[in-house]
Amino acid sequence: MTPQIQAFFDPVTATVTYVVHEPAPGGACAIIDPVLDYDPKSGRTATQGADRVVAYVREHGLRPQWLLETHAHADHLSAAPYLQRQLGGTIAIGESIRTVQGVFKKIFNLEPQFQLDGSQFGHLFADGETFHIGALAASAMHVPGHTPADMAYRIGDAVFVGDTLFMPDVGTARCDFPGGDAHQLYRSIQRLLSLPGDTRLYMCHDYPPAGREAAWQTTVAAQRAGNIHVRDGISEDDFVAMRTRRDATLSMPTLILPAIQVNIRAGHFPPAEDNGVRYLKIPVNAL
Repeated sequence: MTPQIQAFFDPVTATVTYVVHEPAPGGACAIIDPVLDYDPKSGRTATQGADRVVAYVREHGLRPQWLLETHAHADHLSAAPYLQRQLGGTIAIGESIRTVQGVFKKIFNLEPQFQLDGSQFGHLFADGETFHIGALAASAMHVPGHTPADMAYRIGDAVFVGDTLFMPDVGTARCDFPGGDAHQLYRSIQRLLSLPGDTRLYMCHDYPPAGREAAWQTTVAAQRAGNIHVRDGISEDDFVAMRTRRDATLSMPTLILPAIQVNIRAGHFPPAEDNGVRYLKIPVNAL
């Protein structure tokens, strides 16, 4: 069965959220990488972007089964808990989120009660694990490198690659976050590019060069022929050298500090303090 796919592009964070569903009206669906609006200047959240997803799901009478995260994002806060309250569904991520939680609990000096077992999520996927969205067959692929916990989700003839790959004229994700590894990323990408050439690949982000509109769908064949970082003929050593040089020039994402400490909690904010207010920490000189 070929999944129906609706994309929602958030221009503020350049993130694409997907609703993937059965073709028939009223079918089951999964929502992938939902975005919570967040203003870093005021610390205020909003749900305009997530509400567009809610409206689409309700308009088509869809039944959310899964709220899938490809990884603990550094560029946006997850709207998964809000969508779960509005629509239902199980929040899920790869089981290696435990590694990421261990790293960032130390960086943020999180409360002793914060668990490092991934129990904040409703389900943790193992590499190769199969699951269903109604009658749609799906599988989880562990594709580390950008972070230790990155997952890609293969649903029918489509793969949602998270931050492993960008559009061919943009290249690949950075590897200089804690736990990132350019060698791992290259091998993860090769695993994706070993799929049939007509496999549809859906990006989590797009940062288009001047003159091109934002886009997020390509194919394995197009990536192998034209990706500026990992097209056919580029060796692992060449990729690692390029990625290392390039990463050294990049600044940290605007939302990395608030985003990570929320997203390792499955999109939930830290517990309220004794005044009833929830706070996000800014570790000084830590990254």
